Order: sequence, then structure tokens, then C-alpha cells
Amino acid sequence: MNTNAAPPPPARAGGPQPHTPPPPRWSASVAAMLVALATAFALSQAFRTVGAMMATPLTQHFGLTPQELGMWAGTFHFMFGIMQLAMGVSIDMFGVRRTVLTAFPLAVAGAALCAVSSSFGMLLLGQALIGVGCAPAFLACTVFIARHFDASRFTAMSGLVMSMAGMGILFTGTPLALLIEASSWRAGYAVLAAFAVLSWGVIFWRVREPVRAVDLADPHAAEPAERQSLRKAVRELLPLFAMPHTLGLVCFACVSYAAFITLRGLWLGPVLHDRHGLSLVASGNVALVMTVTGMISPMMFGRMDPGGARRARWMMGCASAGALMFGLMALTHSRAIDIGLPILYGLLSGYSVLQYAYTKNAYPAAMTGRAMALMNMAMFLGVSLMQWTTGVAASWAVAHGVEPFRAVFLTVAGMLAVGTVAFLVLPRAPTPARPTSA
Repeated sequence: MNTNAAPPPPARAGGPQPHTPPPPRWSASVAAMLVALATAFALSQAFRTVGAMMATPLTQHFGLTPQELGMWAGTFHFMFGIMQLAMGVSIDMFGVRRTVLTAFPLAVAGAALCAVSSSFGMLLLGQALIGVGCAPAFLACTVFIARHFDASRFTAMSGLVMSMAGMGILFTGTPLALLIEASSWRAGYAVLAAFAVLSWGVIFWRVREPVRAVDLADPHAAEPAERQSLRKAVRELLPLFAMPHTLGLVCFACVSYAAFITLRGLWLGPVLHDRHGLSLVASGNVALVMTVTGMISPMMFGRMDPGGARRARWMMGCASAGALMFGLMALTHSRAIDIGLPILYGLLSGYSVLQYAYTKNAYPAAMTGRAMALMNMAMFLGVSLMQWTTGVAASWAVAHGVEPFRAVFLTVAGMLAVGTVAFLVLPRAPTPARPTSA
């Protein structure tokens, strides 16, 4: 994404004054377009979290090792993460509508391939296609809001999009468990593929990118020579690493969101089923409640954001509390703990939104877009790394006679601790003179 466009040149004395474009105005049609785009984001969230309910039936069907299970789950996030820059460039060059309509059929194809998979290799290829197809879903919504809504409505529209996306995660709790028990895991992928086709059709039908006021004011502002390119986008990220506080932020971003998705999107179902004998539907009920608390948490932390230096302390404190929770789940075999702590962790998980406010204040305004893009890449690639690493740890545990979930949760706790310590000891962004909250 090109976040560094030059401001319009000042008017010459005596010459015509430049036209100041009016702010974007809300309309029902533009809101409907945003809702249509949000359906793709909701599907992306559903695909991201199917593992909690599908892990056990997939393991039984394909005879997967824990390492293969982690690789299966992590493939989606790896492809999603590495495609963020490319999708941002595509949105700059070709627009939100064309980018989503071109990419999202890959998610449909991937889900269909997973539904008919006869081997683990086909399953991985399907996950990779889904990851690429879903890659522009969240970015498209945020760019559309920024382009077509005035700043006073940004928070409300973003909240609407996040709420709709939460519906996708809710589907992968009890509803998906009931579907799998009534039919099979293949039916879960087939239904998601059908929903993805419906979402693509709604976007094709409803989304027509309206001309922005700034484009009407200066139709020659976006000359082809000024357009973004993938090489330029990568080059624009490099100055971030010259700033001493970037490394610590990246280390923290790699583990904060990853811990929640690794538990909710992969290991929650298996630990409840294998360790405590809960049915798939009962496990889905726990996942559903954890999802609800996870949907409440970002709004809660957004309102409680202390700003300034305290924000970083809150981030480290919450991550440390999360590490302790995972450590407790690893060292005990209590059903109450393995049900209660994930729900409590869902309520805690919203602390990861404080990273956005921290990042916003940590870099000059001209670098904020690039910093956000880098943080998003770190978050999603961190999910892939954590899911794969926990799979390796579980396989090692099985080979050495150790309970696999103990190894999984100790690995998550350790990675959270390492990311938090790195953020603590590496240079952090200077605190603004007047603390602000985002």
C-alpha cells in the first residue's frame, strides 16, 4: 500500500485556488458494499479456525501425526501472511473489488479440494489455496473504510466489520461440530466452499467502488508512474528496520495473536476430546463460549487502553499472564482448568489490539502504514510458526512418552515468554510527551 503520497502542491499567488474535496459521505449503498466485503472476511475467519473441530476427525481419517496437524493448520497462515504485501499492491493498482474477486475463487477451489482430498498432500495444497484466496479479505475492508467513509465513522464501521467476522469464528464452534457429527469433516469444507461462492457472488453483485472525492478533485493524481509496485513496497519496509524499536515489536507481534489462534483454531478440540473425553459437540460449545469472550475482549481493551508508557506495560503483563495460563494447562490435567482457562484467555486475548495503538505512536505518520503492514505480516506468520512448532513439540512428546498436550502448551507458554522478554529488553519506542490512546 502506498502510504506516502505527496501532498498537493501549494497554489501559486494569484492563481486559481486548489479545490478542497469534501469529506466522504456515508450512504446506504456504500455501507452495503462494506457489508458485502465483510462476508469474505467472515469466511476468512472461519477457515482460520476450523482446526479446533476438524483436527480430531482429520487425524483419525488420515492418520496424521501431531507435526502434520500443525503443518496443516499453519499452511493457511503462512500463505496468508506472505501474500499481504502483494495484495496491498494489487488493491493500490487494481482496486478492492477486482482484487477480492480475483483472489477469493482460490479459497473456493481450496475448500473444494480439501473436501475431496484423498491424501495429506492434497489437504495441504487446499489449505495453501485457501490462504492465498483469503489474503485480501481483511485488508480490503480496512482500505474500503479508509477510502469511502469519513474519519468520524471509521471506528463504527470497523466495529461492524469485526463483529461480522466474528460470526465466521462462531460457525467453527458448535455449528461445525454438529455438522461434522451429523455427516463428516468433508461436509464442513463443502459448506464453507458454498458460503464462499455465495460471498463472491454478493461482492460481484453489490460492490462497485465509488469514485472518491479526492479523485474527482484531481483525476490526474494517480499517474501510472506513481503507482505502487511489489518491489517498491518491499523497499519501503526496509527503513523500519533501521529504527531500533522495530525488532522488539515484531518479536512481540509474532506471539501475541498467535497464542489465541493456536489454542482456539487448532488444539482446543483435541485437548478436550483426547485428554478429557468430551464429545465433538461439547468441545464445540467450549469453543463457542471462548469465541464470544474473544469478541468482547478487543472492545474492552480498546476502551481501557491506558496510553503512554503504561500501554507497553499492559501488553507485557497480559502476555505474561497468558504464558502462565498455558503453563498451568500444561502441568495440570484438570477438566475445569482446560475448560475455564481458554474461556478466560479469550477475554484476555484482546490485549493484542494495544499493539496497533503502540505502533501508531511508535512511528512517524508517513511510516505508519508500512509499520502496520509489517506488524500484520508478523502476526500471521507468527501464527504459522507457532502452529507448526507446537505440532513438532507434540510429535516429539509422543515419541518420548510425554503427554503431547503438555508439550504443546509449554511450547506456547515458552514462545509467549520469549516474545515478551524480547519486547522488554530490546529498545522500545519513546513515549510521547502527552500520552494518547488510539
